[in-house]
Amino acid sequence: MCVPTDLDLQRALSRVAGIVENALESLLPPVEGAESRLVDAMRYATLGGGKRLRAFLVMETAHLFSVSETCAARVAASVEMLHAYSLVHDDLPAMDDDDLRRGKPSTHMAFDEATAILAGDALQTRAFEVLAEPDTHSDPEARCELVMALGAAVGARGMVGGQMIDMVTEGQSLDAPAVTRLQALKTGRLIQFSTEAGAILGRAPYRQRHQVAAYGRDLGTAYQIADDLLDVEGTTEETGKTAGKDAAAGKATMVAILGPEMARAHADMLALQAADHLEGFGERAVLLRALAAYVVRRRS
Repeated sequence: MCVPTDLDLQRALSRVAGIVENALESLLPPVEGAESRLVDAMRYATLGGGKRLRAFLVMETAHLFSVSETCAARVAASVEMLHAYSLVHDDLPAMDDDDLRRGKPSTHMAFDEATAILAGDALQTRAFEVLAEPDTHSDPEARCELVMALGAAVGARGMVGGQMIDMVTEGQSLDAPAVTRLQALKTGRLIQFSTEAGAILGRAPYRQRHQVAAYGRDLGTAYQIADDLLDVEGTTEETGKTAGKDAAAGKATMVAILGPEMARAHADMLALQAADHLEGFGERAVLLRALAAYVVRRRS
């Protein structure tokens, strides 16, 4: 089986980032009038930055099931809007209070706090609107399933619930299972949805949908551990956000519980496990398997 090099993967990531950037430009056009400042803030938060990891997962899993690239790009753009909303709100003074995101001032610093809150609100609603539009899929049942799955992934029993747990447990000592659940909700659920979305678009059978969901679940956990390691070991220049903030805030992480060496070994194990879930897809999933190895050794 052909194994992609890091350069192959970077080229694929860049290609998808370009496709999704174009989709976002089309789906979030500038406007005139009193609401233009809001839309400018939405575009600032969403365009021209980020790894587009979640978008890549949508596009590549959709490719497994021969989904139109245009349809997949709309869903990928929707996920990026949702992710951007979560970052805008996460950076607010009432949340993680971070002035830097993706190497530039956070949205509330570039605009103002009230505008940032509204921009996050509007990005979230636009994400669901895009999923529900007929151009996303000809089958209304598929569109409904996408909306329902994303809602479940990011609501009180998903990403937002994880953010709540993260806030209320600052400074507390959590065990490994509690931290795993926190991170699975806060970060993992949206990553898992990104892998499931391609299967929903392709109307995949249950077994294959379960395989890509399991891949997304383990990948999301590995990704978060790698993020925690970068917070400890990386620099602000590498990550594009303030380094060392988790430890300073007393955040519960696997690195804090296991130490860097054991946390890294655990992330490596999860990455291998994630890749194994896709063995049945053969050559079609080589980039997704390569991505699992990449997320645990990245430096940004």
